[in-house]
Amino acid sequence: MTGAKYTSFMGDALALADAAIAVGEVPVGAVIVRGGKIIGRGHNRTRIDSDPTAHAEIVAIREATRFLGNDRLEDCDLWVTLEPCTMCAGAIAHARIARLYYGADDPKGGGVDSGVRFFDAPTCHHRPEVYAGLEADRSAKLLLDFFAERRG
Repeated sequence: MTGAKYTSFMGDALALADAAIAVGEVPVGAVIVRGGKIIGRGHNRTRIDSDPTAHAEIVAIREATRFLGNDRLEDCDLWVTLEPCTMCAGAIAHARIARLYYGADDPKGGGVDSGVRFFDAPTCHHRPEVYAGLEADRSAKLLLDFFAERRG
């Protein structure tokens, strides 16, 4: 991941996680990138949309597929601040996203390197390249601070 062509979009995902906090949502942000340009953005919207599927990754995937006019996001990268859950891992596989970059691990709800390890299942027909731990401390701190404040 090093070299002249590598550019991190985790800062963009973190800014979206901050936007989620501003509307009372769990601070997770995601962007979809193709050819060095962001084509999909999302943050958690489960409460404001009354939609349990409105995770940051799903919101970004929906925007990117509308942008491209195609249900396949081949040659696209997903940058997200938290390890995707199993639902989101399934959506990533179905969308054929090429590379997944994520920040903090999610030992309780993650579905990539924690929990069910969705991409390792024999029934998973597409596995993106996975790069974990990018801006993990910043991503984890947003979540820890958010939940600490909620608990009062």
